[in-house]
Amino acid sequence: MANQPPGGEYQPPYQGQYPGGQQYPGPTYPQSPGYPPPGGGYQYAGPLGPPPGKLRPGRAWYLLALALLVGGVAWLVLAFGAFDNQVNSMQRVPLPQGGQVSLPHSGGYVLYYEGPGADSGRFGSFNVRISPASPTAVVGSLHEYSATVTYAVGSHRGRAVLSLQVTRPGNFHVAISGSPPSGSDLAFGPSVAGSIVRIVLPTILLIGGGFTLGLVLLIVRIVRRSRQRALFASGVPG
Repeated sequence: MANQPPGGEYQPPYQGQYPGGQQYPGPTYPQSPGYPPPGGGYQYAGPLGPPPGKLRPGRAWYLLALALLVGGVAWLVLAFGAFDNQVNSMQRVPLPQGGQVSLPHSGGYVLYYEGPGADSGRFGSFNVRISPASPTAVVGSLHEYSATVTYAVGSHRGRAVLSLQVTRPGNFHVAISGSPPSGSDLAFGPSVAGSIVRIVLPTILLIGGGFTLGLVLLIVRIVRRSRQRALFASGVPG
């Protein structure tokens, strides 16, 4: 009988070991170029979505645009508050009664008509005479204001009408002749033209700069996103 050794005892065939306890090697397969090893599987390395690269410009540029916008609004609020205080602090004499003002420093002052018709410049004609009311006060000159400057702050609506030069500060008497509208005033103060420029110019630069920067960043982002989508659609890595 096969596999029957002398003596009559049955021995099974070799099962993974040689006689003496040595391990029987398993079958091996030759490796062919271009094929993965058995059981290794396959891996797809192509793109499965838009490129993961960061869309620039970065967040810092958007924060800068926002800071410019916020800074422009803050400047507008603060500067207009200072302008409001400047107008409210002017010295005034009623028209046509006149009165007395105290001008604390030498140099230039502007006289503003405040009353009906200040916006349009249509109000009754009147004359102003300023003379010293204290021993130290000296008037330099008084002439018509050459530019058109108006303002509207709260209940004060004024128009620049005269320029005054004071040689020495002190108290001055203001006499009015003519027929100005009843209930109007003549206000004395510095030129508001410079204050208006200081309000408007920085506000335009800050808010306009922030808006322009934000618009440019948005356009750049849209263009870059469109380019990445086009590259992905064509199968070209971004």
